[in-house]
Amino acid sequence: MSRFDPTLRDEIIASIPNLRAFAISLSGSVDRADDLVQETLLRAFANISSFRPGTNLPAWLFTILRNLFRSEYRKRRREVPDSDGAFAATLTSNPDQNTHLDFEDFRVALDQLPSDQREALVLVGASGFSYEEAADICQCAVGTIKSRVNRARKRLGEILALDDVDDFGPDKTTRAVLAAERA
Repeated sequence: MSRFDPTLRDEIIASIPNLRAFAISLSGSVDRADDLVQETLLRAFANISSFRPGTNLPAWLFTILRNLFRSEYRKRRREVPDSDGAFAATLTSNPDQNTHLDFEDFRVALDQLPSDQREALVLVGASGFSYEEAADICQCAVGTIKSRVNRARKRLGEILALDDVDDFGPDKTTRAVLAAERA
């Protein structure tokens, strides 16, 4: 603060009680008002070069405070009130680490496939090519691509120990927890 005119600094400090009173009247909360005043002062000091000496400093500070309050009000208006956490309790998502581990297992299993099966599976399953397009790319018959994809899918299922459709998605423990939360 030493680079500021001491008179300017003293005027800012003298404005704090009035800024606080104004902030309390806007927010209805002493704690929120104190936060608004603090943010106002931080912004004022950060932008002191835009203040024109000789103009009304308190008006400038009050404008900063009012604009801060309005901006935060607009942001908060879009928020869902959930003081008891009831809404948040309905929001669930599967843990990311399981997805990452599942993908890593899949990548390792895919690497264990013969290259021709892996190539056919990636072309048809991941890249979205038709069997005919994949056959053209691999320069082989359509039946050969179909056979390679089928063998690749079957082998991946064996490597990953996938027995039925319930083995996809969240594991049994996660599904049980999610079902219990919904009940």
